[in-house]
Amino acid sequence: MRALPIGIPKLMVSTLASGQTRGFVGDKDILMLNSVVDVLGLNRISRRVLANAAHAMAGMVLRQVRLTDDADAPLVAATMFGVTTPCVERAKRELEEHGVEVLVFHATGTGGQAMETLIQEGLVSGVLDITTTELADELVGGVLSAGPTRLTAAARAGIPQVVSSGALDMVNFHGLASVPEPYRTRRLHVHNAHVTLMRTTIEENRRLGAELGTKVAATQGPAEILMPRLGVSALDREGAAFNDPEARRELHSAIRAHAGQVPVRELELHINDEAFALEAARTLLRLMGIVQQTRQP
Repeated sequence: MRALPIGIPKLMVSTLASGQTRGFVGDKDILMLNSVVDVLGLNRISRRVLANAAHAMAGMVLRQVRLTDDADAPLVAATMFGVTTPCVERAKRELEEHGVEVLVFHATGTGGQAMETLIQEGLVSGVLDITTTELADELVGGVLSAGPTRLTAAARAGIPQVVSSGALDMVNFHGLASVPEPYRTRRLHVHNAHVTLMRTTIEENRRLGAELGTKVAATQGPAEILMPRLGVSALDREGAAFNDPEARRELHSAIRAHAGQVPVRELELHINDEAFALEAARTLLRLMGIVQQTRQP
Protein backbone atom coordinates (compact mmCIF):
# COMPACT_ATOMS: atom_id res chain seq x y z
CA MET A 1 0.00 0.00 0.00
CA ARG A 2 2.85 2.40 0.75
CA ALA A 3 4.07 1.91 -2.83
CA LEU A 4 0.85 3.47 -4.16
CA PRO A 5 0.59 7.22 -4.82
CA ILE A 6 -1.19 9.47 -2.33
CA GLY A 7 -4.87 9.78 -3.23
CA ILE A 8 -5.48 6.19 -4.30
CA PRO A 9 -7.85 4.67 -1.68
CA LYS A 10 -6.08 2.28 0.70
CA LEU A 11 -7.80 0.44 3.55
CA MET A 12 -6.41 -2.25 5.84
CA VAL A 13 -8.36 -4.27 8.41
CA SER A 14 -6.11 -5.48 11.21
CA THR A 15 -6.04 -6.28 14.91
CA LEU A 16 -2.97 -4.02 15.09
CA ALA A 17 -4.95 -0.94 14.09
CA SER A 18 -5.65 -0.19 17.76
CA GLY A 19 -1.95 0.26 18.57
CA GLN A 20 1.04 2.15 17.18
CA THR A 21 0.43 2.22 13.42
CA ARG A 22 3.36 4.33 12.18
CA GLY A 23 5.27 1.23 11.08
CA PHE A 24 2.41 0.28 8.76
CA VAL A 25 1.07 3.64 7.58
CA GLY A 26 4.40 5.45 7.24
CA ASP A 27 3.90 8.65 5.26
CA LYS A 28 0.99 7.47 3.10
CA ASP A 29 -2.80 7.95 3.36
CA ILE A 30 -3.57 4.42 4.54
CA LEU A 31 -6.78 3.89 6.50
CA MET A 32 -6.47 1.23 9.19
CA LEU A 33 -9.61 -0.25 10.74
CA ASN A 34 -9.44 -2.26 13.96
CA SER A 35 -10.96 -5.68 13.34
CA VAL A 36 -11.81 -6.04 17.09
CA VAL A 37 -11.74 -9.85 16.83
CA ASP A 38 -9.07 -11.87 15.06
CA VAL A 39 -9.56 -12.48 11.37
CA LEU A 40 -10.24 -16.19 11.63
CA GLY A 41 -13.53 -17.12 10.01
CA LEU A 42 -16.77 -15.14 10.13
CA ASN A 43 -18.88 -14.33 13.17
CA ARG A 44 -21.36 -11.65 14.18
CA ILE A 45 -18.53 -9.16 14.92
CA SER A 46 -16.21 -9.84 11.98
CA ARG A 47 -19.09 -9.81 9.48
CA ARG A 48 -20.05 -6.28 10.55
CA VAL A 49 -16.48 -4.97 10.62
CA LEU A 50 -15.57 -6.44 7.23
CA ALA A 51 -18.83 -5.19 5.70
CA ASN A 52 -18.10 -1.68 7.01
CA ALA A 53 -14.62 -1.89 5.53
CA ALA A 54 -15.99 -2.94 2.14
CA HIS A 55 -18.56 -0.12 2.17
CA ALA A 56 -15.89 2.39 3.18
CA MET A 57 -13.66 1.32 0.30
CA ALA A 58 -16.59 1.45 -2.13
CA GLY A 59 -17.39 4.96 -0.92
CA MET A 60 -13.80 6.14 -1.41
CA VAL A 61 -13.71 4.72 -4.93
CA LEU A 62 -17.12 5.92 -6.07
CA ARG A 63 -17.02 9.37 -4.44
CA GLN A 64 -13.52 10.57 -5.27
CA VAL A 65 -12.89 14.28 -4.89
CA ARG A 66 -12.74 16.21 -8.13
CA LEU A 67 -9.87 18.61 -8.63
CA THR A 68 -10.93 22.25 -8.32
CA ASP A 69 -10.14 25.09 -10.66
CA ASP A 70 -7.05 26.04 -8.61
CA ALA A 71 -5.43 22.63 -9.18
CA ASP A 72 -2.92 24.28 -11.51
CA ALA A 73 -1.77 26.76 -8.86
CA PRO A 74 1.86 26.39 -7.73
CA LEU A 75 2.05 24.01 -4.79
CA VAL A 76 4.30 24.86 -1.84
CA ALA A 77 5.11 22.53 1.06
CA ALA A 78 5.69 24.14 4.47
CA THR A 79 6.70 22.68 7.84
CA MET A 80 5.19 23.74 11.16
CA PHE A 81 5.29 22.87 14.85
CA GLY A 82 3.22 24.29 17.67
CA VAL A 83 6.12 26.57 18.62
CA THR A 84 6.42 27.98 15.07
CA THR A 85 2.70 28.23 14.27
CA PRO A 86 2.45 32.07 14.15
CA CYS A 87 5.26 32.24 11.61
CA VAL A 88 3.88 29.58 9.29
CA GLU A 89 0.30 30.83 9.50
CA ARG A 90 1.37 34.35 8.45
CA ALA A 91 3.68 33.09 5.72
CA LYS A 92 0.91 30.85 4.41
CA ARG A 93 -1.47 33.80 4.06
CA GLU A 94 1.17 35.77 2.18
CA LEU A 95 1.80 32.92 -0.24
CA GLU A 96 -1.92 32.39 -0.81
CA GLU A 97 -2.36 36.08 -1.63
CA HIS A 98 -0.02 35.46 -4.56
CA GLY A 99 -2.00 32.51 -5.89
CA VAL A 100 0.04 29.75 -4.26
CA GLU A 101 -1.55 26.68 -2.68
CA VAL A 102 0.19 25.69 0.57
CA LEU A 103 0.42 22.24 2.13
CA VAL A 104 1.44 22.48 5.80
CA PHE A 105 3.13 19.44 7.34
CA HIS A 106 3.31 18.99 11.10
CA ALA A 107 6.98 18.26 11.86
CA THR A 108 6.29 15.08 13.84
CA GLY A 109 8.48 12.66 11.90
CA THR A 110 5.75 11.29 9.65
CA GLY A 111 4.98 14.86 8.57
CA GLY A 112 8.51 15.48 7.37
CA GLN A 113 8.61 12.08 5.68
CA ALA A 114 5.34 12.78 3.87
CA MET A 115 6.65 16.11 2.61
CA GLU A 116 9.86 14.55 1.34
CA THR A 117 7.82 11.89 -0.47
CA LEU A 118 5.59 14.42 -2.20
CA ILE A 119 8.67 16.35 -3.32
CA GLN A 120 10.21 13.16 -4.70
CA GLU A 121 6.99 12.44 -6.60
CA GLY A 122 7.28 15.81 -8.35
CA LEU A 123 4.10 17.32 -6.89
CA VAL A 124 5.68 20.34 -5.18
CA SER A 125 6.90 23.57 -6.81
CA GLY A 126 8.61 25.10 -3.76
CA VAL A 127 9.40 24.44 -0.11
CA LEU A 128 9.10 26.72 2.93
CA ASP A 129 11.01 24.59 5.43
CA ILE A 130 10.57 26.83 8.45
CA THR A 131 10.57 23.99 11.00
CA THR A 132 13.54 21.63 10.74
CA THR A 133 13.19 20.27 14.28
CA GLU A 134 13.04 16.65 13.09
CA LEU A 135 16.79 16.84 12.51
CA ALA A 136 17.26 17.24 16.27
CA ASP A 137 15.20 14.16 17.08
CA GLU A 138 17.21 12.12 14.56
CA LEU A 139 20.51 13.35 16.01
CA VAL A 140 19.71 12.98 19.72
CA GLY A 141 17.24 10.09 19.70
CA GLY A 142 13.89 11.80 20.15
CA VAL A 143 10.56 10.26 19.18
CA LEU A 144 9.77 12.54 16.21
CA SER A 145 12.62 11.75 13.83
CA ALA A 146 11.91 11.83 10.09
CA GLY A 147 14.99 9.74 9.35
CA PRO A 148 18.43 10.61 7.95
CA THR A 149 17.12 11.71 4.55
CA ARG A 150 15.11 14.64 5.94
CA LEU A 151 15.95 17.91 4.15
CA THR A 152 17.31 16.19 1.03
CA ALA A 153 14.42 15.83 -1.44
CA ALA A 154 14.15 19.50 -2.43
CA ALA A 155 17.90 19.71 -2.96
CA ARG A 156 17.86 16.66 -5.25
CA ALA A 157 14.80 17.87 -7.13
CA GLY A 158 16.29 21.32 -7.61
CA ILE A 159 13.10 23.14 -6.64
CA PRO A 160 13.18 26.52 -4.85
CA GLN A 161 13.45 26.27 -1.08
CA VAL A 162 13.69 28.63 1.86
CA VAL A 163 15.01 26.90 4.97
CA SER A 164 15.14 28.06 8.59
CA SER A 165 16.18 26.75 11.99
CA GLY A 166 12.71 26.48 13.50
CA ALA A 167 12.46 24.46 16.73
CA LEU A 168 16.01 23.14 16.56
CA ASP A 169 16.14 24.13 20.21
CA MET A 170 14.24 21.01 21.22
CA VAL A 171 14.10 17.23 21.17
CA ASN A 172 10.75 15.48 21.71
CA PHE A 173 9.86 12.67 24.08
CA HIS A 174 6.56 11.31 25.36
CA GLY A 175 5.71 11.56 29.06
CA LEU A 176 8.44 12.54 31.51
CA ALA A 177 9.10 8.88 32.33
CA SER A 178 10.00 8.22 28.69
CA VAL A 179 13.04 10.53 28.81
CA PRO A 180 16.18 8.34 28.78
CA GLU A 181 18.04 8.27 32.07
CA PRO A 182 21.17 10.08 30.76
CA TYR A 183 18.98 13.05 29.80
CA ARG A 184 17.07 13.41 33.07
CA THR A 185 19.40 16.13 34.39
CA ARG A 186 19.16 18.27 31.26
CA ARG A 187 16.87 21.25 30.72
CA LEU A 188 13.39 19.74 30.29
CA HIS A 189 10.01 21.33 29.63
CA VAL A 190 6.89 19.27 30.38
CA HIS A 191 4.40 20.46 27.77
CA ASN A 192 1.70 18.09 29.03
CA ALA A 193 1.36 14.55 30.37
CA HIS A 194 2.20 13.10 26.96
CA VAL A 195 4.87 15.49 25.64
CA THR A 196 8.23 16.35 27.22
CA LEU A 197 10.70 18.63 25.43
CA MET A 198 14.45 18.71 26.01
CA ARG A 199 16.67 21.70 25.18
CA THR A 200 19.44 20.94 22.68
CA THR A 201 22.97 21.64 23.89
CA ILE A 202 25.53 23.97 22.36
CA GLU A 203 27.44 21.03 20.87
CA GLU A 204 24.26 19.54 19.46
CA ASN A 205 23.46 22.91 17.90
CA ARG A 206 26.86 22.96 16.21
CA ARG A 207 26.20 19.53 14.73
CA LEU A 208 22.66 20.44 13.69
CA GLY A 209 23.85 23.62 12.03
CA ALA A 210 26.51 21.72 10.11
CA GLU A 211 23.97 19.15 8.95
CA LEU A 212 21.41 21.72 7.87
CA GLY A 213 23.97 23.83 6.02
CA THR A 214 25.52 20.84 4.27
CA LYS A 215 22.19 19.44 3.10
CA VAL A 216 20.97 22.74 1.69
CA ALA A 217 24.37 23.41 0.10
CA ALA A 218 23.85 20.27 -2.03
CA THR A 219 20.84 21.80 -3.78
CA GLN A 220 20.53 21.73 -7.56
CA GLY A 221 18.20 24.73 -7.53
CA PRO A 222 17.65 28.15 -5.93
CA ALA A 223 17.73 28.22 -2.14
CA GLU A 224 18.19 30.61 0.76
CA ILE A 225 18.58 30.10 4.49
CA LEU A 226 16.97 32.60 6.88
CA MET A 227 17.96 32.56 10.55
CA PRO A 228 16.10 34.38 13.37
CA ARG A 229 18.69 35.85 15.71
CA LEU A 230 16.21 36.39 18.59
CA GLY A 231 14.91 32.83 18.85
CA VAL A 232 13.96 29.75 16.85
CA SER A 233 10.76 28.78 18.69
CA ALA A 234 8.14 30.07 21.11
CA LEU A 235 10.22 28.57 23.93
CA ASP A 236 13.46 30.10 22.69
CA ARG A 237 13.18 33.80 23.39
CA GLU A 238 14.01 36.15 26.25
CA GLY A 239 12.30 34.96 29.44
CA ALA A 240 11.17 31.63 27.94
CA ALA A 241 12.15 28.13 29.09
CA PHE A 242 14.66 27.37 26.31
CA ASN A 243 16.19 30.80 25.77
CA ASP A 244 19.91 30.28 25.02
CA PRO A 245 21.62 33.00 22.95
CA GLU A 246 24.93 31.11 22.89
CA ALA A 247 23.31 27.96 21.51
CA ARG A 248 21.60 30.04 18.82
CA ARG A 249 24.89 31.69 17.88
CA GLU A 250 26.63 28.35 17.53
CA LEU A 251 23.73 26.90 15.54
CA HIS A 252 23.66 29.77 13.09
CA SER A 253 27.45 30.03 12.83
CA ALA A 254 27.63 26.35 11.88
CA ILE A 255 24.87 26.80 9.30
CA ARG A 256 26.74 29.69 7.69
CA ALA A 257 30.03 27.77 7.73
CA HIS A 258 28.57 24.77 5.88
CA ALA A 259 26.07 26.39 3.50
CA GLY A 260 28.49 26.69 0.60
CA GLN A 261 27.19 29.01 -2.11
CA VAL A 262 23.67 29.19 -0.69
CA PRO A 263 22.83 32.70 0.59
CA VAL A 264 22.45 32.83 4.38
CA ARG A 265 20.79 35.75 6.16
CA GLU A 266 20.45 36.23 9.91
CA LEU A 267 17.65 38.65 10.77
CA GLU A 268 17.34 40.63 14.00
CA LEU A 269 13.94 39.03 14.60
CA HIS A 270 12.26 36.16 16.41
CA ILE A 271 10.99 33.34 14.22
CA ASN A 272 7.37 34.13 15.15
CA ASP A 273 7.65 37.84 14.37
CA GLU A 274 5.42 38.84 11.47
CA ALA A 275 8.36 40.47 9.69
CA PHE A 276 10.28 37.18 9.69
CA ALA A 277 7.29 35.26 8.32
CA LEU A 278 6.77 37.80 5.55
CA GLU A 279 10.44 37.81 4.59
CA ALA A 280 10.47 34.01 4.40
CA ALA A 281 7.36 33.91 2.22
CA ARG A 282 8.49 36.74 -0.05
CA THR A 283 11.93 35.19 -0.46
CA LEU A 284 10.34 31.95 -1.64
CA LEU A 285 8.05 33.86 -4.01
CA ARG A 286 11.13 35.53 -5.48
CA LEU A 287 12.99 32.23 -5.86
CA MET A 288 9.93 30.77 -7.60
CA GLY A 289 9.79 33.73 -9.99
CA ILE A 290 6.38 34.87 -8.77
CA VAL A 291 7.61 38.25 -7.48
CA GLN A 292 10.71 40.16 -8.53
CA GLN A 293 12.14 41.19 -5.17
CA THR A 294 11.51 41.09 -1.44
CA ARG A 295 11.34 43.95 1.03
CA GLN A 296 14.02 43.86 3.69
CA PRO A 297 12.72 43.85 7.29
